[in-house]
Amino acid sequence: MRRAGKVIITTAVTGSVNVPSQSPHLPLTAEEVVEAAVGAVEAGSAVVHLHARHPDGRPAWEPEIFERIVPPIRERTGAVINITTGGSSQMTMDERLAAATRFAPELASLNMGSMNFVYSGIADRVTTWKHDWEKQYVLNTYSHPFINTFDRIEHTLRTLSAVGTRFEFECYDIGHLYSLAYFADRGLVEAPLLIQGVFGILGGIGADHENLEHMVRIADKLFGDDYAFSAFAAGRDQMQFGTHSAWLGGHVRVGLEDSLWIGKGRLAESNAQQVNKIRGVIEDLGKKIATPDEARAILGLKGRS
Repeated sequence: MRRAGKVIITTAVTGSVNVPSQSPHLPLTAEEVVEAAVGAVEAGSAVVHLHARHPDGRPAWEPEIFERIVPPIRERTGAVINITTGGSSQMTMDERLAAATRFAPELASLNMGSMNFVYSGIADRVTTWKHDWEKQYVLNTYSHPFINTFDRIEHTLRTLSAVGTRFEFECYDIGHLYSLAYFADRGLVEAPLLIQGVFGILGGIGADHENLEHMVRIADKLFGDDYAFSAFAAGRDQMQFGTHSAWLGGHVRVGLEDSLWIGKGRLAESNAQQVNKIRGVIEDLGKKIATPDEARAILGLKGRS
């Protein structure tokens, strides 16, 4: 792993997992996503990882909705824009790629394998639903896998690499690292890689700190110094895993996509609140926060233009 001289903070602003009934602070409208992203950047985030939603919170893929999100963030910040190609498990591949194809961002996320991606447990914790779509949406994940076959991964790599987009390779298990190594051996990805270790999703690797260190060891074996590492854990373990990743020499990701909380029993009121918290932890470790342009240099991105 390329040990971080400065730590890149990525903020995943809204995602497609959590639903409006869980928190009144989850950004939903395009305007709310923009304000959340701007606040996160002002707090110290170098990268913003973007999904879109309809006003009632349903995950959205339509480029016209992203048109109301991406240009304002570009105009108001210098942040690195990272557009999802995951979308949600209920979208087609063309829908999942639509926004990234439209905007050709510096970064795009790419899930490195098909998996059970289960968050039906949300239904056990919500007592009052704000919208009719929410309950069935989360329950469906118990019986519908998230499909990321090798042909889909290759199609995404070829499509977006052609316009200079690089990738946040989301690895939810050790096998995903070996899948990434396969595409690297074929010359379809180039160093430096950004590997995002994802922990604590039901169906993926558990949020155990031994697993984080094991993932880094295997990534070191497969990629040597040709990659940068970042990690997050879903839910209550978010800050602990960000701290551990930074301590190991990696980068961190926070945001209301990954956790709605700022402390035990306390909902985060904004993405910026989470950024401020992890920034304080990183600086207490004696490390410095990367600016967006420093993140571009670390990750070998094409730049704003």
